[in-house]
Amino acid sequence: MNSKTLPYLLLAPATIFLVVFFLWPFLQIAWLAFSTDGGFTMQHFQTMASNWKFWPTFWNTVILAAVVVPLQLVMALAMAQVVAKLKSTRNTVLYIFTIPLGLSDLAAGIIWLAIFEQSGFLNSMLVGLGIVEKPILFLGYQNLWVIFIAVILAELWRATAIVMVILVSGMGLIPKEYYEAAEVFGAGPWKRFVKVTLPMLRPSIQTALILRTIAAFEVFAVVVALGGTTLPVLVGETFNWQFALNDRNVAAAFALVILAISIAATLVFLRVLRTPKGATL
Repeated sequence: MNSKTLPYLLLAPATIFLVVFFLWPFLQIAWLAFSTDGGFTMQHFQTMASNWKFWPTFWNTVILAAVVVPLQLVMALAMAQVVAKLKSTRNTVLYIFTIPLGLSDLAAGIIWLAIFEQSGFLNSMLVGLGIVEKPILFLGYQNLWVIFIAVILAELWRATAIVMVILVSGMGLIPKEYYEAAEVFGAGPWKRFVKVTLPMLRPSIQTALILRTIAAFEVFAVVVALGGTTLPVLVGETFNWQFALNDRNVAAAFALVILAISIAATLVFLRVLRTPKGATL
């Protein structure tokens, strides 16, 4: 086999996968979003933007992502620090932390629904302790902020572990000599974390933030389980236009908006958290 063609052969399966499952669907979605029988049009985007639910849906999604992703990063850093310091029980603790990753979005939403619904665990506990006389309707349309909190808690519980796994892997690549040198110069635990761990984890943090931000903009099943249509989000509206309103063109416009937001967030993280030239682990 020619050594010049070997790299292309190795890249061929991934290239074919991307073309079949990303590029071709993207071209189809773009065609639906920008075309009518008469040719090119922006009408579908105008229909989307003029719908009364678009802006509430847009801001609900952005606010959820803006709250969930930073909290997940902070929690994952704390969890990764705990795991990194353990020796004999490291694998056990890591396994316990990652249990929620085995659940689907919908399953996680149903679990938290069982906590917050009127006959759920939270109401049972409050009534049993005598704090309230009768169950409270936490997830009603009049308590939108409670639905927000429930979705945030469900997302934190379900997906923080994936950020932690990425960070634990990154911590494993940091040479111990860096910590030893910092300790020799009198740096305490917090200063070592700030001056050694965080800078060395920049590529891992960048990857984790990109993955989780994209996933946060695509949140759907958890929101449906906990809030139904009371808390509309972008993917939920995409689903609604596609299957309930039978308008594939507007649904495609929603899909492109989600893609544009995801790309914009990715570019921001790549720019802000880029690794300085010459920096190595």
